[in-house]
Amino acid sequence: MLKTAWLSQLKIKLFSYSSKGLQCKQFLRCITLLSLLVFSCNASAELPTQQYTASTLAADLNSPWSMVKLPNDTWLVTERDGHVVIIKNNQQTRVKLDFEGLYVAGQGGLLDIVLSPNYSESKELIFTYAQGDLDANRLVVAKARFDGAQFSTPKIIYKVATDKDTPQHYSGRALVLPDNSLLFSSGDGFDYREQAQVITSQLGKVLRINLNSTIPSDNPFIKHKNPNAHAIYSFGHRNLQGLVYDYDTEQIISHEHGPAGGDELNYLTPGTNYGWPVITYGKDYSQARISPFRGYPGMTKPVVDWTPSIAPSGMAYYGTKHTAFPSLQRHVLITTLVDKKLYSVNLANGEFTQSHIFPEAKGRLRDVFVTAEGNVAILTDGKEAKLMLVTPN
Repeated sequence: MLKTAWLSQLKIKLFSYSSKGLQCKQFLRCITLLSLLVFSCNASAELPTQQYTASTLAADLNSPWSMVKLPNDTWLVTERDGHVVIIKNNQQTRVKLDFEGLYVAGQGGLLDIVLSPNYSESKELIFTYAQGDLDANRLVVAKARFDGAQFSTPKIIYKVATDKDTPQHYSGRALVLPDNSLLFSSGDGFDYREQAQVITSQLGKVLRINLNSTIPSDNPFIKHKNPNAHAIYSFGHRNLQGLVYDYDTEQIISHEHGPAGGDELNYLTPGTNYGWPVITYGKDYSQARISPFRGYPGMTKPVVDWTPSIAPSGMAYYGTKHTAFPSLQRHVLITTLVDKKLYSVNLANGEFTQSHIFPEAKGRLRDVFVTAEGNVAILTDGKEAKLMLVTPN
């Protein structure tokens, strides 16, 4: 169920660098039916307004996590075991990269891939992945060059400073900003949710770095006495896996998994506390209450809350420069693992209207990517996954 949880967020400032027994079963069925009825009132079935074709670009992918399209029409897809699948001219090639200390367990492994801002010259790609072992593991960011067939040995440019001993909640979504700095999300580690509120811990945070491994001098906590705080951009996050830049309004948008309910859509601003685990619309998986608060002084409520959970995974921004599907302009596109659908959320109408789009994309959906022309690529999840491309007729 999509709720507009905090309308005052619409007034949020533009982005500035300076600054998830029988009677019980019957009750749950009633709640589910009610939520579906409410959802139908909020959802729209009008998009897209033109006919389209959904084709398969790649199949038999092994637990993929993210993808990117290169300027020469090559696609690269990350698989959690450390492989990158190269897709070009209807051919697939699987290459294993030598990621230092790659930890493949639970939700860990190779995660995101994005282009370096000067990719046309440097041929560099940016990766996030889990590193370490069960006793001590962390999220890291690495760079590698791609010559069209092979990759150089990835070089780590940043390690999350706070280790954990759980193989969950890495987050790991990366975003290059217009000033060429890098935002990336670090999850709360599941068992360490309180650390999302601790400014000297890098768990449950969004971090911002330069691609040469330095820390931007205008980060909000750059003057903190503990260096662990210097890279922190925002905090109070649980498991953030959607991170995009809305170039039309110059704002950063994120989504994250709540526990049982409480998935969120947020506008990110530097130094802001997004509340986890002090404020949440969700409950623990045992249905125990996590917190009595849905609001708290100094903490920002979500713009949109999804309860029950849809389990948002990837996200892409469809802006006014994208022309293939004009009816999707000023929307974010969100893949889901529980709802098993691709949604669009209208950012321009003030109501965050949600639509189920491209129903050909079925099952657990892991990521979504919008090409320069505005075509929409959708990556499914798990074993024997596939990469789809939706184009207008």
